[in-house]
Amino acid sequence: MRGLATSDYDFTLPHDLIAQAPLARRDASRLMVVDRARQAIAHRQFNDLPSLLDPGDLLVVNRSRVVRARLLGRRAGSGAPAEIFLLAPLGDDRYEALVSPGGKLKPGRVVEIAAGFSAEVLEVTDRRTRIVRLVADVPLDIAIERFGHVPLPPYIERADEASDSERYQTVFAREAGSVAAPTAGLHFTPELLGALDARGVKRAEVVLHVGAGTFKPVEVDDPAQHVMHEERYTIPPETAAAWAETRAKDHRVWGVGSTTVRTLESAASSGTVVAGSGETRIFIRPPEPPRAVDAMITNFHLPRSTLIMLVAAFAGYELTMRAYRQAIEERYRFYSYGDAMAIV
Repeated sequence: MRGLATSDYDFTLPHDLIAQAPLARRDASRLMVVDRARQAIAHRQFNDLPSLLDPGDLLVVNRSRVVRARLLGRRAGSGAPAEIFLLAPLGDDRYEALVSPGGKLKPGRVVEIAAGFSAEVLEVTDRRTRIVRLVADVPLDIAIERFGHVPLPPYIERADEASDSERYQTVFAREAGSVAAPTAGLHFTPELLGALDARGVKRAEVVLHVGAGTFKPVEVDDPAQHVMHEERYTIPPETAAAWAETRAKDHRVWGVGSTTVRTLESAASSGTVVAGSGETRIFIRPPEPPRAVDAMITNFHLPRSTLIMLVAAFAGYELTMRAYRQAIEERYRFYSYGDAMAIV
């Protein structure tokens, strides 16, 4: 059966299709519509989305906000450049982080990020990340926001710019904690959300704080051997109630992005979505489809990634790869600042 091996998700993407910057308008992106029942593919614009949803459908979004997680500074003593990439807060001003250069930043080393703001390396973890303690003259969230950089993905080959502070956040981002944007949500505008409201589409929110592991390719040929990094999530009681009501009335639940789908699926092991908070390592892949959503919106993903495997689990492997071939032929824009796909 195709779709069970990592090598099944290899494909060649022309470099010039990797979007390096957002379009002038969020909702000006293209939208590929993949119809599972008809095994059909159509090409639309993202601002056509309201016509795809029915009154009573539920649109679930991830309200996590991207932290300015890249801290660029210099090593105390030598003055050589260094980077601290914050992954997750651990309490007591400590964070798990990636560091560069890894060979130089051993426990005890200090990186000076700005006047009155520094990071001390405390220890090396089993997975070769670092535990660091941040020290600042102002509250840490203010220091990080003031001196940190937007953590653009590695395939965006430029430094972050002032405009990324707004465009690499969704319009519904509120709870800080992600180190990568839930990118399917980047296409929405207040006007588009208003059009969905006017159509009678309901909306609910979850939180999943996206970790850097979202960009990690699957390096083993058996995906079952891949180790997922944990990510923190919350499902509010009102979201669980909206999900149950929508399903009870035979309307569709739409997941905006893989993060939302993974969050709902993580809390639906009993067959219904349950409110609460926790950590998830869920890896959705063929042959088991997600069952907590009836349709999803997503961007175009990296080869050999857990995200393209999630899409294949939902849309089917053959239809997914046919859609990706068409996306390349039709010159869709790929990855975080790229175009979108709606799977119905």
